[in-house]
Amino acid sequence: MTRPPTRWARHRARTALRRALHGFDVRLPSTHHGIAFTAHIKPRVFTAPPDHGTIDELAGAIRDHLREAAYDIAAECDPTDLATATDRCERHLASTRSLAADPPFEFAASLRRLELLHEDRAAVATLLTAQRRQAVADALRQQKTETLASQLADPAAVLAQWLERDGADWQQPPSREHLEDIAGRFAQYRPERERTPEHQLLAMLREFLASFPEPSQKRALYALLAAGMHRADRPQLAAKVETLLNGHASHTDSADSP
Repeated sequence: MTRPPTRWARHRARTALRRALHGFDVRLPSTHHGIAFTAHIKPRVFTAPPDHGTIDELAGAIRDHLREAAYDIAAECDPTDLATATDRCERHLASTRSLAADPPFEFAASLRRLELLHEDRAAVATLLTAQRRQAVADALRQQKTETLASQLADPAAVLAQWLERDGADWQQPPSREHLEDIAGRFAQYRPERERTPEHQLLAMLREFLASFPEPSQKRALYALLAAGMHRADRPQLAAKVETLLNGHASHTDSADSP
């Protein structure tokens, strides 16, 4: 019958394992193919080694587990943001892990260093330069599109644009209906920042209010909106709507007076 290890034997085994588990370097992938991190990982053990297997085998299994864990988290990290990548890898490696043993053998690791070698830093610099160049080009293109859409939302501007083109026949300009159709299409354009559900809802509300042209109808809608804001415990917004309602009523009354 095999005698269980003594407390002294377990202490010696744990000391031997800690000596065998020196820190090790590893190359880790990133979100950008071809750019890799270089990390130095230091394992930590929390329990006594299991009775079976050698110290070297156990140390190798621990390093394999930690390499796999580091690979998994680093592959989700952006090399252009080294600070965030370091924080994420540190937290991930610091969590307690275990090997299948009886009793379970627990360990973790600390990230002593996460860096980019010279070639990887050069690749990141090239990537950032390309990203900035692309961002500027995208911003200029977006600005041009928004400006053009804003200008051509007016039928007169559409006609002016048509007249400026080469070969325009001033004797046969587009019909008013055609100009209004084109202007209406441009008026529907919304920049990406205004394509949120909130902006879409505002557009629907404007369309809804515009469908009631009579002043009395608009006053009723304003009053209904103010009442809803009061019920929703938004008295300041309700007061603003009531101010608009009173101003609208004064304007229509003066317009109706002889």
